[in-house]
Amino acid sequence: MFDTDLGDLALTEARQDIVIGRWQGVRDLLRTTGDDWTRRTHRLRILSHAAAGSSAVEIWRAAEPDSPDAAVLWAATEVVRVFNQAIAADRGASGPGGHGGTGVSQARLDDVVLSCLNAAGGRPADPMPWISLLTVARLYEHGVSGDELRSWFDEMRRRDPYNMEGHIQLLRYFSARWHGSHGRMYDFARDAAGAAPHGSPLPVLVQIARVEEFRHLTETARNRPPARGIGQQQHWRHELAVTEIRRTFDRWLGWRARGPVAPEEITELNYLTHAACYAGQKGEARELFLLLGWRATRVPWSYTGDAAGQFTSFRRATLDS
Repeated sequence: MFDTDLGDLALTEARQDIVIGRWQGVRDLLRTTGDDWTRRTHRLRILSHAAAGSSAVEIWRAAEPDSPDAAVLWAATEVVRVFNQAIAADRGASGPGGHGGTGVSQARLDDVVLSCLNAAGGRPADPMPWISLLTVARLYEHGVSGDELRSWFDEMRRRDPYNMEGHIQLLRYFSARWHGSHGRMYDFARDAAGAAPHGSPLPVLVQIARVEEFRHLTETARNRPPARGIGQQQHWRHELAVTEIRRTFDRWLGWRARGPVAPEEITELNYLTHAACYAGQKGEARELFLLLGWRATRVPWSYTGDAAGQFTSFRRATLDS
């Protein structure tokens, strides 16, 4: 099941409100979410994608100009809009030199940064405006200064030190596809994973990094000889890759109370399941598929082929064996 809301039924209702131009359901949803930062981040991220193609968030801001939630959602929505603009210019996804940003003017990006900073001031405890800043930073043609990037990341961590979405955004910034290198990306992922407490999903950053590397190698090899290490065996099944899958599984799920999977866990579980399948780790893959059921996400499966076909075939082969 490729469910945009990952089983979050309250989020589905609010997102459908946005489609018809209503904002009251969104306001109520964010109010009831409270300070559960993981769930709030998940909901805001999905709502911002829905709001990017409508005027619902602008209508909300006009009706309740002092609402900090409206300001936070508007800032996140503006980030989605500039990414959409960059992609429409055919530069946001894989711009010159592997970086995005030249499809959007610096003035426009600066305006989005200002909206994020204003939202942060309206709801000081919320990490989401700082996550939005870490996201939009990728679109600057040459990135942002190291001091500025570090400041935004530190502000996010002060509010929610192990926030998964914020770490993912910085990992992508450090990737070779954007403003870093494979080495810089892996260093960040492994450092964050090592510092995370048991039970935190942050160790899966290492598997996300491996997917990002594979995607970049695949894209750059389309019109040239295959890059060394791009083959499935070399990339997914070497000793370090397998060791890191087991480490992530133990540090995250070995300490996790068994029970229902929260919607905000499903994307990261798909990354780890994908890694376990491609590394041939059937024991871990079996437990992961039992947790997931049929709740698939298109990414990362779509980076290695047909998403539905891969998820289905791996799941059947794993659970029937």
